[in-house]
Order: sequence, then structure tokens, then C-alpha cells
Amino acid sequence: MTPALEVTATAPVVSFRNPLYAGLQVALPCPPPSTVGGLLAASAGGWDRVPHRTRFAMAFHAAGSGTDVETYHPLGGPGTTTRTTVKDREFLALTTLTVWLTEDLDLWERSMRRPLWPLRLGRSQDLATVRARRVELAETGGAQGHAIVPEDMPDALGTRMRLTTAVSLDRTRSQWGGYRYAPAGSRTRIASGLATAHGQAVVLLPPVHPAVMTPVA
Repeated sequence: MTPALEVTATAPVVSFRNPLYAGLQVALPCPPPSTVGGLLAASAGGWDRVPHRTRFAMAFHAAGSGTDVETYHPLGGPGTTTRTTVKDREFLALTTLTVWLTEDLDLWERSMRRPLWPLRLGRSQDLATVRARRVELAETGGAQGHAIVPEDMPDALGTRMRLTTAVSLDRTRSQWGGYRYAPAGSRTRIASGLATAHGQAVVLLPPVHPAVMTPVA
């Protein structure tokens, strides 16, 4: 058995913009690993308090979805007037994000109990409620369910997506990765190596800390 901290974050409404579509408000069906890394960093009080080796597994579920309308305030060029505009924006409702951490459990347990910064999931106004508990993970495969897994995971199903794994501190660079996610869940059994007591596959994703991003050549 492998000891782990299981973190469950819930939010009534979230939205994850797909940055691959410049100028359009196209949403992702799940949070990118970089977004979840940002939530962890907020709980710890900043990236300088997050171990570089930090990795986690995650699963995500939304009970519904919809489209709202928001007013945007795009940045104007020097000497120009900023013009507001109204655009449709996709959102997910009644969401549950589950994260499993297998290292630095004391650090993350303290952080989740008393986060230093507000915890958000998606947009800046999408506050999340978080609870954490210690669990034991079985060292075996499990059902893919709603897990976000690397795209090269054998037998994994679901939509193949390019998601941001890490974002630099100045937000000028992103490190991308290929992932799979089945919004409706998948009963496919995958060789995850770890699984919960309920058989949910636990697949550790690549590190998300900005300090371990691939250097620019």
C-alpha cells in the first residue's frame, strides 16, 4: 500500500479557457495540470514553498454545463481607447476535482487545512471548497473513470487534448503535454500502478513546478 493525501475540491461553477484558440472563448472539459498546480501553490503560499518534485494524479467530474455571457475588457494599445465587448462563455457546473499526492503529505495536509491564499479553480471568481484526508492506495491498476491521464497511457480512452503542464512565473511560456480525458467516465481498466479502495485508477502526472520547465534553447 502507498500512503497518499486525497484532496477533494468542489466548486459550483468553473470555466477553463482553452489557450490554443486565440481571440475565441473555447472551454476545456477539465482543468489542465497547470491549473491544479496553481491551486496547490496558492494553498502553500506561492511556488517558492512548493517542492520542485511535486507530482499528483487527478480526476474531474462536472454534473452539468452551460453558457453564460460576460463583459470583456480587452487591453488597448498605447494611445487607444479600450472598448468593452460581450461574449458567450462556456462553463461547467457542480464540479468535483480529486487530487492524490504521494509525497510531502504533512506539507499538503497543513496547506489544505489552512490555505495561505484563496483557492480558485478556473476563473478568478470561481472559488473552490477543499477538504483532504489520508488514504492508502493499492499498488495495482484501476478503472480509468474520470481520471486525466497521459495520452500514451496504454488502453486509456477519451478525448485527446493538449493541455498546459506548467506555466512560467512571468506567464510568458507554457509547457504543453498530451492527455486523455473521458468526460462521461470510462470503465476501461488501465495499468495505473496505483488505485483507490474503490478501484479508481491513480496516475501520477508530470511535475508542474515552473522551475522544472524545459529551458529555452
